[in-house]
Amino acid sequence: MIQQIDYFAIAPPLALALVAGLVLLLDAFLPARPRTKPVLGLVTLAGVLIALAFVVAQAIRGGPPQSTFCVPADLAGPTRMCSFVADGFTLVFAGMVLVAAVVVVLMSMTELAAGGIPVGEWYFLLLCTLVGAVTLPASRDLIMLVVALELVSLPVFALTAMKRYDGRASEAAVKLFVVSVVSTAVMLFGVSLLYGVAGTVYLSRLAAVFSGQVPAPGLAETTALTTAQSLPAVVSVGVVLVVAGFAFKIAAVPFHSWAADVYQGAPVPVAALLSVISKAAGFAGLILVLVAGLSGQVGTWAPVVGIIAALTMTAGNLLAMRQRSAVRLLAWSSVAQSGYILAPLAVAARGITPRLAGGTGAFPAGTGVAAVGTSMAYLVIYAAMNLGAFAVVLLVSRTATRNELDDYRGLAFRRPAAGLALAFCLVCLAGLPPGLAGLFAKVFVFREIVEGGSGWLALIMAVNTVIGLYYYTVWTARLFTPPTAPVLARHRPTPTTWLAIGLALAVAVLFSIAPQLVLDMTALSAFG
Repeated sequence: MIQQIDYFAIAPPLALALVAGLVLLLDAFLPARPRTKPVLGLVTLAGVLIALAFVVAQAIRGGPPQSTFCVPADLAGPTRMCSFVADGFTLVFAGMVLVAAVVVVLMSMTELAAGGIPVGEWYFLLLCTLVGAVTLPASRDLIMLVVALELVSLPVFALTAMKRYDGRASEAAVKLFVVSVVSTAVMLFGVSLLYGVAGTVYLSRLAAVFSGQVPAPGLAETTALTTAQSLPAVVSVGVVLVVAGFAFKIAAVPFHSWAADVYQGAPVPVAALLSVISKAAGFAGLILVLVAGLSGQVGTWAPVVGIIAALTMTAGNLLAMRQRSAVRLLAWSSVAQSGYILAPLAVAARGITPRLAGGTGAFPAGTGVAAVGTSMAYLVIYAAMNLGAFAVVLLVSRTATRNELDDYRGLAFRRPAAGLALAFCLVCLAGLPPGLAGLFAKVFVFREIVEGGSGWLALIMAVNTVIGLYYYTVWTARLFTPPTAPVLARHRPTPTTWLAIGLALAVAVLFSIAPQLVLDMTALSAFG
């Protein structure tokens, strides 16, 4: 039987891949002139916008989720098995990644204008990362998930080390490489154990096997109703290893120690990419594996996720309080935010019941949908705030090589637009008015945790929210404090810098005006 490919379903990653090839060709054949850099940047930006247009078109089209690379119905049995599904979950994550990519490309154009970094290779690697980030939320089998996740990770090593003869960048690239290799090995070990028991790599089939609705191949002597209780302990080991592998990717405790050094050593656009796009891809894969594939083992992974969330938000906030470097503070803040995003998944067990053949969505039905939607909403809001902060940090880094918090004294007076934009993003991350988006994001998570019966986790989150207020308000106060030392020569920002700041700030303001719309959008789309 000939495999029918739905090219409209795979149009966003396909467009990015084609533009990546085009960038390489242009870099090879265009003359080495000053105008070549902005041309390659504009081509990259156009490719991202084209992919975003395809995502919007798929969302407007409506109807049942589009799927391709599927097992024929006569071979799949009662469970539909597809490798690529473009449902609501996919579109929300892909849209967020591509909007964030627009800001990262604009920041990259500013970073590359100074010279010293190969432009063609930079944009090619960036586009390859975006191909993986857009493909990952659509992946519905373990093989495609791992390949997409590695496609997100591998180009970032080279992007981090693009600053030649920079010792910190080289050190950051090596640390990121080692951490990523270890996390991939751990994850693959867990995936192999799950595949060995279930005999399949498709998430829908895994959910059916591990929930006891379909007997496991290795346990053929049992009935479907008793399979869930008859699964060997190796399944629990596989689940824990998969969670540990993704914990590396999202910088969750105890696999978080690499974050600050890598963020500080990498170019600022790469730090922003790691903080938003790479983290979003990691969370998309984690949600897919846990909720779509391992819903039958929720009793194993839900407590583990809850403990990791509590440790992550606590460690991130405590370490952020000690920082004097702006990038390192944002790095540890990003770790703490990962804990907040993980927290609702700890109560996703409420009402999870796997959905088999006949359902259009790829995820379980039940009240777990609200938990996943809450995590998605928090991630979307966090992405906008963090991108705005990194855009202003890039602007300040042009004149302050150390980029410490003291370099931001009086920024609101020297550059009112940049200072006010950074202040707004920081108060949003802290959850203070007028940054209502950040406030409501924390309220959404807190409400979901309390309704899920995890009072201890809600208490830890409340304490950590107060801790987070300290370092966000300290940084914000510096913006409006007159500088104690003479101000260095002013640097004229490029238009792309202001575009990046303006776009991130516009999204942040929009979310602050209508935060409930974000929750409604993500909750309705969480499971296609």
